[in-house]
Amino acid sequence: MQTKKALSWLAFWVGTAICFNIGILIFMGKEKALEFLGGYVIEQSLSIDNLFLFIVVFSAFGIKMEYQKRVLTYGIAGAIVLRLIFILLGIAVINMFHWVLYVFGAILIISGLKMMFGEEAHMDYKNSRVIKLLNKIVPVTDKLEGDKFFVRRNKILYATPLFAVIIIIEFTDILFAVDSIPAVFSITTDAFIVYTSNIFALLGLRNMYFVLGKLHERFRYVKYGVAFILTFTGIKLTILIFDLHISTIGSLLIIFSILAASVGASMLFPDSSPLKEKETQQNILK
Repeated sequence: MQTKKALSWLAFWVGTAICFNIGILIFMGKEKALEFLGGYVIEQSLSIDNLFLFIVVFSAFGIKMEYQKRVLTYGIAGAIVLRLIFILLGIAVINMFHWVLYVFGAILIISGLKMMFGEEAHMDYKNSRVIKLLNKIVPVTDKLEGDKFFVRRNKILYATPLFAVIIIIEFTDILFAVDSIPAVFSITTDAFIVYTSNIFALLGLRNMYFVLGKLHERFRYVKYGVAFILTFTGIKLTILIFDLHISTIGSLLIIFSILAASVGASMLFPDSSPLKEKETQQNILK
């Protein structure tokens, strides 16, 4: 997908989310509208780091750009179903055991600090446990078979690397949801608001992926902004134990400020290493 087209579709989905938010404002009131906005912004901002992971996975399996669109479509459809299960289970557990919110808060703080200070792990996705488990269920071919997920050879059903990538994406989304859904719980535990804010964020993910594929090198500090948001939402949940509350408006202002600061820092202090590397290669060729 061309960047211009991806931006147009991304603008469409963001506009749709805004219209839905206006509907919530009219029919459910200001507080619910702010909660939806908070959940949507948190989900979108945390999705950025997950999309960078998708870029790495596609690169590891050598998935061509024309096939990535199909994989993302199926991956997002699966995520919509999985998120509903996660959210309903999470809210049911919170209603039964309120102290679980503090556990979620601790998980978010740890995740945020690891993202800020931990070194990036370079995982061998082709030899990951997910692929090994899939191979036990159905054998996986060594190379792509066009845009097919399954092929038959000698009456034996094989999965293609394209299907393996979908499984990895769904698995990483489950791990991602462990952070993102509790982060939205820091704003609200209303199942309708949590789920719809998640869905509208997911609907624009495919288009955001193709935009970030072009721009992720330019916004290197956004990752730290995401880490700060995780840490902040974790703190917001854990201080509830002391009966301290941060309002929805206050949370939104802090989250927007963190995002704006990370984007601004990326623009003011761009990473010049790719440019230097290119210049070095040109000098060697000369």
